[in-house]
Amino acid sequence: MSADFLVELGTEELPPKNLKNLMNAFVESIQADLTALELSFSSVKAYAAPRRLAVLVENLASETPSKELVVWGPPAAIAFKDGEPTKAALAFAEKNGIAASELKAESDGKAEKLVARISQQGQKTTALLEKIVSDALAKLPIAKRMKWGSTREEFVRPVHWLVMLFGSEVVNASVLGLSAGRTTRGHRFHYNNSIELANASDYASVLKNTGYVVADFAERSATIQQQVEAEAKKVGGVAVIDADLLDEVTALVEWPVALTGKFEERFLAVPAEALIASMKEHQKYFHVVDANGKLKNNFITVANIESKDAAQIINGNERVIRPRLSDAAFFFETDKKTTLASLRERLKTIVFQAQLGTIYDKTERVAGLAKLIAGKLNADSASAERAAQLCKSDLVTNMVGEFDDMQGIAGYYYALNDGENAEVAAAMNEQYMPRFAGDQLPQTITGTIIALADRLDTISGIFGIGQQPSGSKDPFALRRASIAVLRLLVEKNLTLDLRELLTFAKAQHKNLTVGDELVEQVLGYMLDRFRAMFEDAQIPAEVFQSVTAKQLSQPLDINQRVLAVNEFSKLPQAQALAAANKRVSNILAKQNAAVNSDVNSALLQEDAEKNLAQAISAKEAVVAPLFAAREYTKALAALADLQPTVDAFFDSVMVMCDDAALQQNRLALLSKLRGLFLEVADISYLVPAKN
Repeated sequence: MSADFLVELGTEELPPKNLKNLMNAFVESIQADLTALELSFSSVKAYAAPRRLAVLVENLASETPSKELVVWGPPAAIAFKDGEPTKAALAFAEKNGIAASELKAESDGKAEKLVARISQQGQKTTALLEKIVSDALAKLPIAKRMKWGSTREEFVRPVHWLVMLFGSEVVNASVLGLSAGRTTRGHRFHYNNSIELANASDYASVLKNTGYVVADFAERSATIQQQVEAEAKKVGGVAVIDADLLDEVTALVEWPVALTGKFEERFLAVPAEALIASMKEHQKYFHVVDANGKLKNNFITVANIESKDAAQIINGNERVIRPRLSDAAFFFETDKKTTLASLRERLKTIVFQAQLGTIYDKTERVAGLAKLIAGKLNADSASAERAAQLCKSDLVTNMVGEFDDMQGIAGYYYALNDGENAEVAAAMNEQYMPRFAGDQLPQTITGTIIALADRLDTISGIFGIGQQPSGSKDPFALRRASIAVLRLLVEKNLTLDLRELLTFAKAQHKNLTVGDELVEQVLGYMLDRFRAMFEDAQIPAEVFQSVTAKQLSQPLDINQRVLAVNEFSKLPQAQALAAANKRVSNILAKQNAAVNSDVNSALLQEDAEKNLAQAISAKEAVVAPLFAAREYTKALAALADLQPTVDAFFDSVMVMCDDAALQQNRLALLSKLRGLFLEVADISYLVPAKN
């Protein structure tokens, strides 16, 4: 027997930015508990709207399965003495509800033990649902719970009603101080009435057709997207639909109706990013662009009501957005009267971190590091230094004070207004790129330099005062900063050495508490982020280990080597050569003294060792220019041809022979072989570990 189960919790308006997370956590917890209890069901569906969280479980079994439990007791030798049950046996019988005369012993595969076979009847599902729902609500990711009225119950918002139906029957349950029933409620304005649900399966359709509530979050989101896109087409534009904003708007409405408004064209003289930020953050509007991607003076709002006079709603929104845009225009014009250079003095009053000084101090350090990097890249050092000095000045502008998303973007517009060169202006914004995983990188070399210098200064400084990330705590976002540095160095093809840059960055800080080990500590942390990036790209950990065994610190070079070894590992000869390298490594490691690579051809006796020596010499000539050009993939592919010759050597030649001269010469030959591969990586790491 089975039936559909519905739970709906009715509340005051739930936090829109967290509604989707609450919905997902609620359904996942309920599904996990049902699965743990071995309750079968055909599907689970989550619902969420501003005033409700709900879950519908289809074809949920009416009771848990019956089981036969096998309980093992004490060994038979202890359970019986002279044919009579001992205290241990009697205690076992009493605990499991069986008579002493019914005690039996069986082998558990190791010894004869008392055994009790107990039939456990299944539990009624309806008796379990109260705890399942209560536990799921208690586990929701709610940062701060609230109380209301005189109740002791706590939730993210006050709760008003609870529906729990198993088929057509109300579940006898109480959750958060509410008794379960079958009564839900419709839209606050369109249908502000109670709605009786006859069956759990009626939930979504009854709410939509009677109550003017689209309870399905995904359906509501798709409807909003379609409506917004259609509205944009009406004004000859394209709606820009940000995924996070779409989720937030979906969480704000139960019956979405998209409407288009407009604002004065004069506001288009303000940076588009500021207008968009104002519309998005304050009013939850979607903006519209033309065919060239240029902002139009239209916006699209999503109402929670189907009005008979939509013009009034549009006029109201236009009246609200006008002062917002006026503020942005005022801030922009006011800020332009002061140069970024003159704003630097105000940075001396803003603390970056108590032990690391002010934001002004940081710009000085970034300038020093930027100048060093520019010199190494043959870039314009003067532009890099200037950009570093100005890069944080927009933090004290009116625009950024009102719209924090304008950080960097405002600096770009103000730098252009100040007459700074194009690269310096671009760097004001590009210093923050990439802002998130998969984000674009800076386009200019100056912007790239500042993006690197700023992050390296932060990473070295925070590690230097002993506040490196631990567990899930990363208040200075050093993981993200490290990944950004690695992406910049690799994707921009920059041959910069991290160890060298970190050493310089460390030297610029004055009050660090971590000593000489700081550089290697930070380098190790950043390379560990590199390892994770390769794992995400499905490159085996042993491939990365084979490269890092060389103690390298230039990310671009490391990346090239890892990609090359990964390709090499797919060749049919790879495992045999990796095993041979591991064998060679073990042989050489056992020598008391260092083995040189000078091979005396006169001491080569066996054909197999002569062939190997000849093959190595031939390959040296082939791969030397490839190593020099960092064409590691081609080099390793060329070395793969050595596999049959190496195998023949180990099959035919005794390396550790009695003749000391022959032994040393053969060790030298193996050292030369290993050295060839070590030019790229220690491929012995590719040998699978033995369990």
